[in-house]
Amino acid sequence: MTQKNRVPCKRPYSLRRRRELSDRKRTKILAVARRQLECNGFLNFTLDSLARESGVTRQTIHNLFGTKAGLLEALFDQLARDGGIARMRTVMQQANPESMLASFVEVVNDFWAKDRMLIRRIHGMAAIDPEFGAAVEARNQRRRGAAARVVGLLNRSSGEPDVVDRTQSGATLYALTSFEFFDALAEGCGSPDEAGRLVFALVKKIFAAPS
Repeated sequence: MTQKNRVPCKRPYSLRRRRELSDRKRTKILAVARRQLECNGFLNFTLDSLARESGVTRQTIHNLFGTKAGLLEALFDQLARDGGIARMRTVMQQANPESMLASFVEVVNDFWAKDRMLIRRIHGMAAIDPEFGAAVEARNQRRRGAAARVVGLLNRSSGEPDVVDRTQSGATLYALTSFEFFDALAEGCGSPDEAGRLVFALVKKIFAAPS
């Protein structure tokens, strides 16, 4: 192939610039999505309205996120990062069962408190929109799995109860760390901080090792 006919390669800085542009668009779209959910509610949350307010085309949203479900996953990932859920990886690596339990409750409570009103709105939407519902349920299943791991470690340290007890204990911890329970306590107690303290006290009382 002669120098004249050689196909030019895309320069690294061009690819980097394209990625940076995509990242900026992605960040803006997620910011608009969050603002729409906080202010306008479910009925106005559409890909068309999101594209219009973000200053991009609907095809751009599709290219960046795929489907509405993909967009929700990206938004939920962002909320999780902002709310400190990444700390849960360290929690699950702890060897001491009491420390793991306390840290698990702390991380979940902090997450619910960080964006409580937005999470309340999202959970309300999950009840009427299948895509929201599926995204929320996927996150709940992760918490259910983490709760089961915590309970499993507690059980092994105290003498392996039967399967029914393990199942009931996991379901109890999952329920006590649910957003609905936390949110109801925050309303009744007057603040998320007080709700967090009460959740921790209840969990400690129920799961305290026998003396």
